[in-house]
Amino acid sequence: MKFKVFRTKAFEKEFNKLPKLEQKEIEKFEGELSSNPFLGRPLSYIFFREKRLNGRRVYYLVYEDYVVVLMVAVSDKKTQQETINKIKNKLKEYQEVIKETLKKL
Repeated sequence: MKFKVFRTKAFEKEFNKLPKLEQKEIEKFEGELSSNPFLGRPLSYIFFREKRLNGRRVYYLVYEDYVVVLMVAVSDKKTQQETINKIKNKLKEYQEVIKETLKKL
């Protein structure tokens, strides 16, 4: 089953600041996630994951019930823990984003 990959607005903002080469790496990774959403390393929960690409970390949430992957953040090693904590605090909010997005489709 193919998963749909969505991005939060915050992810888009961070993504657009990256060099084109890194953007292409992330886009390629998003394509891989549609077939295998559990790539990367789990963080605290099986559905909250991180993948290291070119020294950056890409964070995403896997919603098996909705067959969706939500790209939520990009960070470097220095801001890794801060980013993880922010994401954990917004888990309910991210689930609402998915519900609203799927209603619009």
